Amino acid sequence: MKLKSLLLRYYPPGIMLEYETSGELKTKCIDLLNLSPSTDVNALVEEIQKAEPVITASRSDQVKLLLRRLQDKLRQHSNHQFYLFKVLRAHILPLTNVALNKSGSCFITGSYDRTCKLWDTASGEELHTLEGHRNVVYAIAFNNPYGDKIATGSFDKTCKLWSVDTGKCYHTFRGHTAEIVCLSFNPQSTLVATGSMDTTAKLWDIQNGEEALTLTGHLAEIISLSFNTSGDRIITGSFDHTVAVWEAETGRKVYTLVGHCAEISSALFNWDCSLILTGSMDKTCMLWDAANGKYVATLTGHDDEILDSCFDYTGKLIATASADGTARVFSAATRKCIARLEGHEGEISKISFNPQGNRLLTGSADKTARIWDAQTGQCLQVLEGHTDEIFSCAFNYKGNIIITGSKDNTCRIWR
Repeated sequence: MKLKSLLLRYYPPGIMLEYETSGELKTKCIDLLNLSPSTDVNALVEEIQKAEPVITASRSDQVKLLLRRLQDKLRQHSNHQFYLFKVLRAHILPLTNVALNKSGSCFITGSYDRTCKLWDTASGEELHTLEGHRNVVYAIAFNNPYGDKIATGSFDKTCKLWSVDTGKCYHTFRGHTAEIVCLSFNPQSTLVATGSMDTTAKLWDIQNGEEALTLTGHLAEIISLSFNTSGDRIITGSFDHTVAVWEAETGRKVYTLVGHCAEISSALFNWDCSLILTGSMDKTCMLWDAANGKYVATLTGHDDEILDSCFDYTGKLIATASADGTARVFSAATRKCIARLEGHEGEISKISFNPQGNRLLTGSADKTARIWDAQTGQCLQVLEGHTDEIFSCAFNYKGNIIITGSKDNTCRIWR
């Protein structure tokens, strides 16, 4: 076994090893989820070398340098003030969703006008209009981290795969018998999964455009769907009050998470795939052991439906957004509420951490998005200007650009 190169991964912090074994080039990732600016680098290098003998003593200084660069990155952007950079009158009818590519160099908007548009973030220029759907374009995604393909899911019951470069349609995936409302690429970008009002999810092969699998078993529409970090499991949340976890290769149902007493609004794995977080219209979130599907805890405190929930990249913090107009931050370890985010005057439909995990972004029906300190719950900034409710907002990978999408038919770039 021979180490060829070491690469950095900034969020979440990690080092990628490229090594050769019996003539084959392989990669392995060392996750450093507990790294902080105060971590003792020398001690950590010793620990890594014990676990990974392929990193020999001659590489120690190089690893120390990489770790210090990761620490520098963790200190950056923490006090970034955002300013309105551009207002894009994106579509003639309301938007449904916005999504950024990994670098934040471009983003996409879906709309009731049956199109998806691709935009250049730096200039605010429209790069392509993706036309061909016969109804609302509702679910949209880039195949991050690659960012060379876009998937669009529509109320016309089809999903389309597009080239970012040319705007041409590679494939139209047909097979669902009702509206497609959620979709996701697997991390390897070999499959796209779609969830539909027809109660099924389908996996499609990106290369040949064929249907690979259908996941059947839910009794109502699937409204949330995502892959785990390695791409071997897929999680679906349904209006039947349950969440199911499936093997991505075979379509076998691994287990069903039963416990919520109303529709599911979100379901996702944390980064190291040890926990599953589910949010529901029953005003609670639940945590589950991803290894066996066993119930772990219920996160309570909201007075109305949970509309969105998420982990930070390290999986240590959980954020919840509710129709009660507040958001909360919980510790994944203690399951205690550590911060309450109060100030919005309408329901909060979207919440996300910045990559560094020290800021939260919320989008609300009160026409504003807000940035919060994730530890204290203090509101640091109000992003004002939209004239109707904000239903979509996102950070880029570096955490220094924000896109907001609103029912006022515009999206705004903040940087």
